[in-house]
Amino acid sequence: MKKYLRKALEVQAFKYEIGKGMEDGFELLTKVITNGWITPSNLIEITQPDGKIVCPFIENKRGRLFIRNGDYIIIEGDNEKHVCGGEKFHDRFEDID
Repeated sequence: MKKYLRKALEVQAFKYEIGKGMEDGFELLTKVITNGWITPSNLIEITQPDGKIVCPFIENKRGRLFIRNGDYIIIEGDNEKHVCGGEKFHDRFEDID
């Protein structure tokens, strides 16, 4: 089997912060769990003034990506967004500034 090395790709990245408008939207936690989209462990949960608990997400061509505690939002040159776990981020990306 042939092996490949991933090409270098310059991206913008931001550690997710609540209240900064970095997400594309929010989904009710109950809907996330009921639909089985993702395991709910370590998801960011925000309690709204009406008591509903929501989880932030970003949208990309693969669908909704829910944001977990410590995640970074990656923005590629074509403005495609991805989520990268904080524990993997520094292994995959190096600061070039």
